[in-house]
Amino acid sequence: MALVGYQRVSTAGQRTDRQDAALLEAGCERVYTDVASGRSLDGRPELAAALDYLREGDTLVVLEASRLCRSLKDFVLTIDDLRARGVGVRSLAEGFDTTPGKPESVLLVAVFGALAQIARETIVRNTREGLEAARARGTRLGRPPALTDERRDVARDLLGAGRSIAATARGSGVSRATIQRGIAAGVLPAPSYATASR
Repeated sequence: MALVGYQRVSTAGQRTDRQDAALLEAGCERVYTDVASGRSLDGRPELAAALDYLREGDTLVVLEASRLCRSLKDFVLTIDDLRARGVGVRSLAEGFDTTPGKPESVLLVAVFGALAQIARETIVRNTREGLEAARARGTRLGRPPALTDERRDVARDLLGAGRSIAATARGSGVSRATIQRGIAAGVLPAPSYATASR
């Protein structure tokens, strides 16, 4: 049953003295250190190594929850994954411990899970309301069309002059698929010869 420390700083110029001292005092046998932004779990090789090292009965110790994950969703997913493996997470600053077997750990995980669900639902609701407001203002949503008015006119001229779909696509600066979709939608004239799609 090992205590494994994990610490993170955002830039190479930042020092880890405070985290080092706290993790050492907590009794961590080994400490993994990343220099990376906390926004994502990707690009953090030392965290990956720490998670790989942990075994059932071990506890991952961090000075603050934000050193492990900044996103509540990532934090809950990480805790859930570790709990499924029989590994606990202890945050020294916040004073919580999800070590399996502790009654309060079940409550903590439930609370974090509920908070993450609320956060997810709030994001979805805000996104939906923002999209509805944008539509009400007449804002066009999504990527801008590849076949702008100017490109459509060029493509129309090229197809009218008997050019192939591939040549029309090159000449108008769009993909063959865009030209084919324009033809299918009736925005562009269909080629009048059988080999146009070659």
